Amino acid sequence: MQHIMLKAKIHRATLTGVEPDYEGSIALDRTLMKRAGILPFEQVHVLNLNNGARLITYAIEAPAGSGTVMLNGPAARQGLQGDVVVILSYALLSDAELRQHKPTVILMDAKNRPRPSRKA
Repeated sequence: MQHIMLKAKIHRATLTGVEPDYEGSIALDRTLMKRAGILPFEQVHVLNLNNGARLITYAIEAPAGSGTVMLNGPAARQGLQGDVVVILSYALLSDAELRQHKPTVILMDAKNRPRPSRKA
């Protein structure tokens, strides 16, 4: 049996802009994508905490260290610069893989920098 499980979560990132005149996607800081394990053109779900919008799109790389989190194309109609979003990616895992699986969770600060992780 296969299970769709959370692979990565970028929690409380701030939209740095929106660009409706683009073919579509969410641009994310390349460093943040690497840290989350999100690949270019990988499907992601974006949840907007300001307006309740939920959308599915794909990630593209923005310059490393830029802090960019930008909705493009039709997705740009689902948020405004300054909105706070949660970005999720998922993986299809077997029963055996479930035993070892732990999603990557990155908590962001107001300037789109990962906050220091806390140990449970």
